[in-house]
Amino acid sequence: MADWGEAAELQEKELAQQVKNVTINSNNASQQNEDPEETENIPLADKALLQKVIRTGLVSTKNDIEVQRKDPNSPLYSVKSFEALHLKPNILKGVYAMGYNAPSKIQETALPTLLADPPQNMIAQSQSGTGKTAAFVIAMLSRVEPSEKFPQVLCLSPTLELALQIGQVVKKIGQFCTDIDIRYAVRGEEVSRGTKLTEQVIIGTPGKVFDWATKLRCLDLSKMKVFVLDEADIMIDTQGLQDQSIRIHKLLPKTCQMMLFSATYEKDVMQFAECIIPNPYIIKLKREEESVESIKQYYVDCPSQESKYRAIAMIYSSVSVGQAIIFCHTRKTASWLAEKLTRDGHSVGLLTGELEVDQRIAVLERFRKEKEKVLITTNVVARVGFCRIW
Repeated sequence: MADWGEAAELQEKELAQQVKNVTINSNNASQQNEDPEETENIPLADKALLQKVIRTGLVSTKNDIEVQRKDPNSPLYSVKSFEALHLKPNILKGVYAMGYNAPSKIQETALPTLLADPPQNMIAQSQSGTGKTAAFVIAMLSRVEPSEKFPQVLCLSPTLELALQIGQVVKKIGQFCTDIDIRYAVRGEEVSRGTKLTEQVIIGTPGKVFDWATKLRCLDLSKMKVFVLDEADIMIDTQGLQDQSIRIHKLLPKTCQMMLFSATYEKDVMQFAECIIPNPYIIKLKREEESVESIKQYYVDCPSQESKYRAIAMIYSSVSVGQAIIFCHTRKTASWLAEKLTRDGHSVGLLTGELEVDQRIAVLERFRKEKEKVLITTNVVARVGFCRIW
């Protein structure tokens, strides 16, 4: 049987020996010639969506939860199993069908509070991939009274794509709750003036929800039991979304349970959130830094694009590469490299900011399924979970 450890070590030594012969030059001519206007600048909402798409599994974290309470005497609970939450049987079945065996760090602390009676408001911060979407979806579905055929739960998201992704989680966890219906209030969804909605769960974007509530009068916000603001930092920090969200918030009853979830909160955004959410529990899970202890890093400073390509060709000829991600500084460089690698027989995917959101997701899915061995991208991906290495 082959000793894979020795083989990998041998490949590493061979690559290191070849890298030693490369001249290091601090004046990178190719970067000097790159057009700064070609660099990517993606909207925060698109970044949030890509983070969710990239992280399909839960992030394992050893960090402690920080909890702040307005009333220090209020009890704080945590659970180690979903059974301990006393969920409705059909919701519990949906949770297990999602592949969850035990609550994640954010879920084990947030859910007992979110499911408590009387309902508690919450502001939660936790990075993508820690299970926060499932946490508020479980809380949303648990508050629905299926026999009452009117909107009871409202979840706002900055974009159509993010709203649809939340809807997918609701459908998976609620797949056995056949008497609970979902309605999207997003671009492309239309209703007639005065129509009375019968779906209990509304997932939408602020503009469409506000129009349905005020202009078309088909959505009665005064009966809402739960209000969720997903990607709350974007919603609060973006002027148009903030205005619409505040208007919607004012139409909700005082008894409505408020939940704000986000991966990050700037100080001023958190202060604003605390002003509009009465007596919230504030839960923060420190971001888990990706471990790089087992990764050895090299860099080669090349004087031109062609020399960069020769360096990549050298790596491919010296080391067995299963899949690789190559980050480029500009779209122009990424397109040039993708074309050159394709001509040389490599299976290549190209991901840049000029693609529509659904096209970006399709490229990532193809790479995840190993239909392409090389993914060439710009900081579209670097900003949502990877370091730029080129």
